[in-house]
Amino acid sequence: MHTIRQLFDLTGKTALITGGSRGLGLQMAEALGEQGAKLVLSSRKQSELDEAVAHLKERGISATAIAADLGKEGTAVPLAEAALKTLGHIDILVNNAGASWGAPAEDHPLEAWDKVMNLNIRSIFLLSQAVGKLSMIPRQHGRIINVASIAGLGGNGASSMQTIAYNTSKAAVINFTRTLAGEWGRYGINVNAIAPGFFPSKMTRGLLEKLGTEDMAARAPLRRIGDDEDLKGAVLLFASNAGKHITGQTLAVDGGVSAVLS
Repeated sequence: MHTIRQLFDLTGKTALITGGSRGLGLQMAEALGEQGAKLVLSSRKQSELDEAVAHLKERGISATAIAADLGKEGTAVPLAEAALKTLGHIDILVNNAGASWGAPAEDHPLEAWDKVMNLNIRSIFLLSQAVGKLSMIPRQHGRIINVASIAGLGGNGASSMQTIAYNTSKAAVINFTRTLAGEWGRYGINVNAIAPGFFPSKMTRGLLEKLGTEDMAARAPLRRIGDDEDLKGAVLLFASNAGKHITGQTLAVDGGVSAVLS
């Protein structure tokens, strides 16, 4: 029988976090690192990665970084191999890298559709496949955490959001999570997703400036938007032994927005 502290402890565990240099990715990296996991962060820009690693090390967290653009062909396997060279094995994979694009459906550019789909779902498939084959399946253990969105739970209606590719990609992430969980449970691999609501980030900056924080908060039953701590509990649950009997699930962290969607 484990204590609660032991169930949530990640001492000796390793994690690869994509999109880990800022925003939600960095928040989740803090949570995993503070519980003892050794981290490798990945994103496109080395300068942002360097800042993130320095930030984590100031908090006593073991972290290194690998720059990679997962939206481009042929980057997933080299990233997995490089992370394994640093970590030895990968216990936890957080698929967080993502992109959005705003345009009316009737005018949405094909190249923008492909960009969003390639990063938001294709790269998750390829990196999960690589990490699974190279580390998790041989070791019969792993935790894969996919970052979806409440945008994947419904449409935009007549709102100011015009993000058909983003919503579609995040819905795909949710069903990818269910399907992979069903296939890889036999290998001792748990696969779950987190569906954040509205959080301040580089991706949401334009909408926040357009609508204002108060208006966005008013849409949630809790009358608030997400902050720098609100994903930490969810990612820790899915990454640790506290969540060892949870797989194929999507947890909305959104202040209740998805609960009241019609």
